[in-house]
Amino acid sequence: MTIQQLRYVTVICDEGSLNKASELLYISQPSLTSAVQELEKELGVTLFNRSGRGVTPTNDGLEFIHYAREVLSQYDNLLERYGKNSTLKKKFGISTQHYSFAVKSFVEMVKRFGTDEYEFAIRETRTRDVIDDVFNGKSEIGILYLNDFNRKPLEKLLKSNGLSFTPLAQCNAYVYLWKEHPLANKKTIRFEDLKDYPCLSFEQGDKGSFYYAEEILSTADYPKTIKATDRATMLNLMIGLNGYTLCSGVISEELNGSNYLAVPFEAEDDTVGSNMVIGYISKKNMLLSHIAELYVKELDSYLKSYQKKLVK
Repeated sequence: MTIQQLRYVTVICDEGSLNKASELLYISQPSLTSAVQELEKELGVTLFNRSGRGVTPTNDGLEFIHYAREVLSQYDNLLERYGKNSTLKKKFGISTQHYSFAVKSFVEMVKRFGTDEYEFAIRETRTRDVIDDVFNGKSEIGILYLNDFNRKPLEKLLKSNGLSFTPLAQCNAYVYLWKEHPLANKKTIRFEDLKDYPCLSFEQGDKGSFYYAEEILSTADYPKTIKATDRATMLNLMIGLNGYTLCSGVISEELNGSNYLAVPFEAEDDTVGSNMVIGYISKKNMLLSHIAELYVKELDSYLKSYQKKLVK
């Protein structure tokens, strides 16, 4: 078994096609097929089901590919730290809930390093996908939040997937809306102020548990709600329909523009989950790559500096 064979099977799994995988790997399809068959023979298992529609991992294949990604991740980390003469292009990917500050920190990091040495990837996606991406090795770290409402079920899910949560910043709830919204000039906003306006939230899929909601206070009784799948649509709905969402208050004007603002949310005394802890998830007992450490440092710095601005 070789590192090269491990890369082959992970790319085939991602692409679902031997032809597409061979193009990305710069290897002929017959040679790729032969390499996989040799690996299957060595392991004594079938890794892929082959059909006219492409290839899909078997149950054994899924389990093997999961471990293969872990080995490749650690191998690449070793090369990054010690393989000074390596010509392998290093990879770094993150998955995140829909946070402009996570994208902003990513942008600043890429500016520092450029794309000559690294192959970067950022996936702004649903909560469960963030967790799955880190578990499957597609992303080295994932950005999400925990609060009193979702902490127990999400920590249980993270533990079962061999993942850990590292906190970075604790935030109070803010109402995020556009600067011409009728409530924009209020010093604080309560639930009763919001009853005439649609609450916007990110769709979590057909199997989306309410514990996966990206917005705090997701179980409150909202008279009007609209779901969206991307941040640009969410911002358009804020302007077009005077919609709002509940967030950490940490936003990026450089990316979202200056038409939006965050107003402190005034919670009732018995409101559960009005505070949130933003952090990152990663695989337990696995060393973060140098680039991942730098991204976390950039993210932590941005969160803390922005929170200082909110306090003023």
